Amino acid sequence: MNLTPQPESAPGEPAFPEFPFRDFSKLCVHTITTKPWSVEEAAEHFALSGIGGITVWRDALANRNIYQTGQLLRDHNLTVVSLCRGGFFPHLEAAGRQAAIDENRRAIDEAAELGAPHVVLVCGAVPGQPLTESRKQIRDGIAALLPHAEASGVKLAIEPLHPMYADNRSAINTLGQANDMAEELNSPLVGVAVDVYHLWWDPNLEQEIQRCGKNGHLFAFHICDWKTPTEDLLNDRGLMGEGCINVRQIRSWVEATGFNGFNEVEIFSNRYWAEDQKEFLEKIKNGYLYHS
Repeated sequence: MNLTPQPESAPGEPAFPEFPFRDFSKLCVHTITTKPWSVEEAAEHFALSGIGGITVWRDALANRNIYQTGQLLRDHNLTVVSLCRGGFFPHLEAAGRQAAIDENRRAIDEAAELGAPHVVLVCGAVPGQPLTESRKQIRDGIAALLPHAEASGVKLAIEPLHPMYADNRSAINTLGQANDMAEELNSPLVGVAVDVYHLWWDPNLEQEIQRCGKNGHLFAFHICDWKTPTEDLLNDRGLMGEGCINVRQIRSWVEATGFNGFNEVEIFSNRYWAEDQKEFLEKIKNGYLYHS
């Protein structure tokens, strides 16, 4: 890997952190980021690159022995950081809400088999249903999972999504809302996943990150960038340094809470999925070192 010297900050720009990253021990890459690779291929290439962690998406576990897959990842010296994803609790009918709870129990079982400490929850929403009702159904759904999560030793991380997804992906759209729900549920098993793509715009972000950390609810930190202009609001995320998010500033707020977990690269990109994934992984590593 040929890395250029780290540039100086331009006048008026935030200074680079005093201790920038020197290796990839705290870098985690989601399997969805390198979607064309199987989980086995991802494990091999991540390990060869010195990457320390992997977050596994449930689709990557299809037709596999999940326990053995977890062992394979650990044999490659990869920490299993989390399992994505659970959630999608709201539904117009009670039977649909129960089906979602049952599916989330299966996700918890998979996380336990894999050896993942938590499941990331994309909480869901129903088009046309009031957001207040969807949020109530989300809260009730998570509460219903707590006995199973406790028995399995698996935590649940609420991930607030950008408001553009409030129609059908998540009625939890700010970190403040996620913090409110975690506090209301009042369980050590319930916390929050902070994703810069969804939250960078929030004027209260620094204060809400502080609140999240103070409560012990900061379970995960996801990074990428928001490209300008973006070609697709779902599948055109950028590499760190490629867009308008000040990832380093947000990371400084996260680390100020005492968080010392992984920096998880989660990129959905039709363009990058079409590339040679080895070359893409090198770009991820470069963006991580110089723009995270």
